[in-house]
Amino acid sequence: MTTGRLLGTGRVNDVFELDAQWVLRRNRGGWGDALAEGTVMEHVRAHGYPVPRVRLSDSTPTELVMQRLSGPTMFEACLEGSLGAEEAGATLLRRLHALPGRRSADCRVLHLDLHPDNVMLTPEGPYVIDWSNTEEGHPGLDWGISAVILAQVAVGGEPLADAARAMPAALLADPSRLTDDGLTEARRRRADNPTMSREEVELLGAAEELIRRIA
Repeated sequence: MTTGRLLGTGRVNDVFELDAQWVLRRNRGGWGDALAEGTVMEHVRAHGYPVPRVRLSDSTPTELVMQRLSGPTMFEACLEGSLGAEEAGATLLRRLHALPGRRSADCRVLHLDLHPDNVMLTPEGPYVIDWSNTEEGHPGLDWGISAVILAQVAVGGEPLADAARAMPAALLADPSRLTDDGLTEARRRRADNPTMSREEVELLGAAEELIRRIA
């Protein structure tokens, strides 16, 4: 597919302009299952959850055509002071887990990478992006993954704003659905994540200690 300029890049994906309404997200390593990811996005969007529209007919396993969004990420807004840490907490996780699963009434759709840098604040409201890790299961794992990601930032020692350091506490404020099993599995998965640096993996112990103190 012919693309325009590069709009953004992440750990494993690049996003290219197609036109004023659509972008193409391409996996640099040539792996992934963008079609399955897009199917989940269409499922949650059909139930009113805020995700970009996708064009599955124009997508491939490694390329996903989706709605073009504009606006800062929730993380950027927190750092700039235009959004409080409590507003970047758990609302989107609770909304997601209230939706029916696709395959089983006993499971829920999990994002498994839901943190403020994967939420775009558009003029129409927040949109959750990057569903490449999605699966179905118990919500406790989703809470665990989000908590570990935020706690790694909080204990990382970088010169971040106070809002960034307050995010783990905001996420885990009552009624958090974090479970011990979910936290344990979340740490294991983060340790096994091939896109994480050695320094990030080394923060996992301190991150888990922070979460357990808060929770």
